[in-house]
Amino acid sequence: MAKKAIIAMSGGVDSSVAAFLMKEKGFDCIGATMKLYDNEDINVSDEKTCCSADDVEDARSVAAKLSMPFYVFNFKSEFKEKVIDKFVSDYENGATPNPCIECNRYLKFEKFYQRMEELQFDYLVTGHYAKIEEKDGWFYLKKAVDNTKDQSYVLYSLRQSQLSHILFPLGEFSKNEIREIAEKEGFLNARKKDSQDICFVPDGDYVSFIERYSGKKYPEGDFVDINGNVIGRHQGIIRYTNGQRKGLGVAFGRPMYVAGKDIEKNTVTLCTNEELFSKELIADNFNWLVPNPEKVIKCMARVRYNMKEQPATVYQLDDGRVKIVFDELQRAITKGQAAVLYDDDIVVGGGTIV
Repeated sequence: MAKKAIIAMSGGVDSSVAAFLMKEKGFDCIGATMKLYDNEDINVSDEKTCCSADDVEDARSVAAKLSMPFYVFNFKSEFKEKVIDKFVSDYENGATPNPCIECNRYLKFEKFYQRMEELQFDYLVTGHYAKIEEKDGWFYLKKAVDNTKDQSYVLYSLRQSQLSHILFPLGEFSKNEIREIAEKEGFLNARKKDSQDICFVPDGDYVSFIERYSGKKYPEGDFVDINGNVIGRHQGIIRYTNGQRKGLGVAFGRPMYVAGKDIEKNTVTLCTNEELFSKELIADNFNWLVPNPEKVIKCMARVRYNMKEQPATVYQLDDGRVKIVFDELQRAITKGQAAVLYDDDIVVGGGTIV
């Protein structure tokens, strides 16, 4: 009897080809798209957004071409609570969040995964570029073959129980190969552009989004240097993130960068480029993806999506948090971003920088 798989279809080329590949392997498949918000929920008129009505129809079209049943799951309330509200709260509390990680954690691989279980399917399939390999009864999350598209960084929150029932069929392919398959199969989205922005902030202006969504105006405050001296005025604390140089609105006679924020005092600390570099961080909500990690390990670590891993020593602290000490200084380590550990192409674990 064929194994049953539910394909998370976004309307993009990647999840469409994932569905095709699973059908080719003989799986009994259905497709489903998550309904995460209405445009009026995020105060957007008719601009193109990810998970829009057009995306749903693109997914439905591919499912029909593959003779797959297709469904839309309404997860709007969960998305609002777990992703949008947290996004706003993180900025208000001085962090720079990564909402794609939270969407994977709470929507794709929690709510969607639960739906897969309720429907008594064997696997949840997505169009992520990553690999899962089983060895001696343990499921390892690994980088995709295509290093330029690898998405393992945003998947570090997956647990063993999930990894054993998730399939990433694109992990062995390059993006060009995926588009070629889509064109060969006549998918209408074969040349559809990849979404770049946060799905609920389609114009990229997250400050205006937060102000509209929260109904708040964030008060001005002081720019201070690393010694606490007032050197100017900022336009509202949510407008700034670590390492930022442009958009400060003040001329200092030399390049200055955001080094940190103090929510209580409503100050933004600025520094020179040299002063942005540090070696250490603490990460909480840490999820280990390898069995029985040592208290102290040497590995490679990444603190933002588009960076090359850097050698580091990792210490498990008594309170469950993790301390990461890099061999070399790193630029603009940012509160709210993910710190993800690697051993070659295996994801060792990850957590949130505090």
